[in-house]
Amino acid sequence: MSGLRFTIVLLSIPILMAEVSLSQSLQTMSATAEAFRYASARVEPLLVTIESYGGVGTKVGEIGGIRKQGEGNTTGVLISDDGYVITSTFNFLTRPLIITVVTSDGVRRVARMKGQDDSRKICVLKIEDTSNLPATTRLEFADVESIDVGQWAISMGVGYGDRNPAVSMGIISAKNRIGGRAIQTDANISPANYGGPLIDIEGRLIGICVPMNPQSSAIEAGVEWYDSGIGFAIPLSNSQSLIDRLKEPGIKIQSAFLGIQSTADSQGKGLFIESVAPGSAAEAAGVGPQDIVLALDGKPVPDILVLKRILNRFEAGDQTTIKFIRTARDSDDQDQERTVKLTFLPPPKPKEDIDRLQPPKIR
Repeated sequence: MSGLRFTIVLLSIPILMAEVSLSQSLQTMSATAEAFRYASARVEPLLVTIESYGGVGTKVGEIGGIRKQGEGNTTGVLISDDGYVITSTFNFLTRPLIITVVTSDGVRRVARMKGQDDSRKICVLKIEDTSNLPATTRLEFADVESIDVGQWAISMGVGYGDRNPAVSMGIISAKNRIGGRAIQTDANISPANYGGPLIDIEGRLIGICVPMNPQSSAIEAGVEWYDSGIGFAIPLSNSQSLIDRLKEPGIKIQSAFLGIQSTADSQGKGLFIESVAPGSAAEAAGVGPQDIVLALDGKPVPDILVLKRILNRFEAGDQTTIKFIRTARDSDDQDQERTVKLTFLPPPKPKEDIDRLQPPKIR
């Protein structure tokens, strides 16, 4: 009998260990879920549903009418007690005639567009009636420098037609994306929560969810990646000066456009210029076809990817230097190395967007 009892005890040990492990896993899952609920509850009162009416249709030259409520609503974040809301410029591609926001207390208020940053795809709205707005004292920004790749991230949005926000969990996939402007996450990001917050597990605001694509600065670029596990947010912890700029009416920050089409130089010196856009910053600086760009802003440009990373640090209107070799145009000329100043211009508007982005006139 003693041998039988010994066998039973030995068989019970793995079962007990499995039960302990399962219990610990359940406790960890429960604690994690509770942390997610706490984090989202901390930010939820600051979420606003953005409604827009009128504007230009999504097809070229097609003017849309007044849209029904609940159609195409998006998300924003109330960032101050005096009624400033930060959201994504994607929400206003149709140049709506009327913008309203519904705050977490269910009150609908008229809002006005202030400034917008097309290079980061964020903008600031101002609520007109600021009486009894939800308090923003609980809003806290996560320090972008202390954010780690692999840490929890939570995206939130109220543009899905429900009063309660949709919450999606993921991780921080990468930092300093899109020329150092964005943080990458695999938390669910889609048109319904563009303009909504990406927060950490303590409920601190990491950034604003936006559509972006490293290969394109087009106004709608990045939308094709929604719900793909590749999403971006613009960090805000060090952006107070930018937010202050965007509070000014009519401010529009645009991406820097150099205006060259190039390939890697066969000798490895830099970028061989195939063509230069008329009226571009490169043309104004004297860069022409067959020249070789060696450096931009004092930094070598061995390939196009490096050039794009450097360009993404600038905005239209910024000044820097470009170093290039003016190649000999005939047998009597010699190659000349030049370093000149240039001022970046905004990218040209695509022809197909010209009509679509013009608001209808009200008579």
